[in-house]
Amino acid sequence: MHLHEYQAKELLAHYGIPVPKGIRVTDADAAGDVADQLGGGAWVAKAQVHAGGRGKVGGVKRVVGRKELQDTVAGMLGSRLATAQTTADGLPVHSVLIESLTDIQRELYVSLLIDRAQRRLAVIASTAGGMEIERVAAESPDLILTVHAHPVVGIQPWQGRKLGFELGLAPSEVGQFSALLVRLYRVFMDSDAALIEINPLVVTGGGDLVALDAKINLDDSAAYRQQALASLYDEGQADPAEFFARSLGLNYIRLDGEIGCMVNGAGLAMATMDLIKLSGGRPANFLDVGGAATAERVAEAFKLILSGDEIRAVLVNIFGGIVRCDLIADGIVQAIREVSVGVPVVVRLEGTNAEQGRRILADSGLNVIPADDLAEAAAKVVSVAGGDE
Repeated sequence: MHLHEYQAKELLAHYGIPVPKGIRVTDADAAGDVADQLGGGAWVAKAQVHAGGRGKVGGVKRVVGRKELQDTVAGMLGSRLATAQTTADGLPVHSVLIESLTDIQRELYVSLLIDRAQRRLAVIASTAGGMEIERVAAESPDLILTVHAHPVVGIQPWQGRKLGFELGLAPSEVGQFSALLVRLYRVFMDSDAALIEINPLVVTGGGDLVALDAKINLDDSAAYRQQALASLYDEGQADPAEFFARSLGLNYIRLDGEIGCMVNGAGLAMATMDLIKLSGGRPANFLDVGGAATAERVAEAFKLILSGDEIRAVLVNIFGGIVRCDLIADGIVQAIREVSVGVPVVVRLEGTNAEQGRRILADSGLNVIPADDLAEAAAKVVSVAGGDE
């Protein structure tokens, strides 16, 4: 679950981490009042969307004077912002964060995330603040600094001091950096975060460290014990189909291909998508119906897949371990009869009650293409989708 920048900064400020003075607005008329509250004659207007790279596409602008501020906010609100991290349609802008200007002398990068290989929380820092960290890692890996937190004692002040000196900070700044890391660690653990990224973390002309931007992603699996944070989720930023799937308890992610996929089990879903690609096709989605599928749930999942206009064919790949193949078959039949399906459907069933499932499909009178194994299923669905032409 993603937080907006203004929400992330409010959380950081609660833990004593310095952030610029800013106020969020949802209508342009309020921008003038915000200008009076913040003071000064120039500000930064930031469109609030769940995506990075806003500055490159006009989502972050420095403005001078109340008139320019109001016009900029009016232009952002109600628009859709498309960045390198969104689809071509972009994301809707429902609010804008207006901040006072910060005296920037240096820009640094710092993030906290789980290093699964080490099974520990990693702190990544770099002098290349303001840049995409993936690009820095690829082009200048020597600029990437990393330390790991011990799962019992967490981030220690000496680790912050070590990173601070390696970043070239002055002694007084090193102390601030060390304290900031300890606070960031507390935020990460207390909120069940999956990622905290400060890019850039700036050093001001007065030698103060300020989180100029902030990104916080929370672990969806911990939402049940983070009710206050979970309530901050902005449904307007979610893909409608993905949000609907979430309400059904389905794991669904929309992709840009033409072959819809319905699979039970994340690993099998990944393997299915790989074989579709290997056979020359492109998966249109990731969809794991899980192990507790009912006919009704499968029917809803099937309709979800077909909601995309780009779908040319559907591959259903079910291994009946916990879930029964006859229930899946009932769901497929129910869905095809409820929805006007104008694309071919390839089905591979194996495992518990697979024969019963195949019989249900065969007796349905529907145009369902059977497959005996996954490789055959992938080849067939790509063929009927026109991928082998």
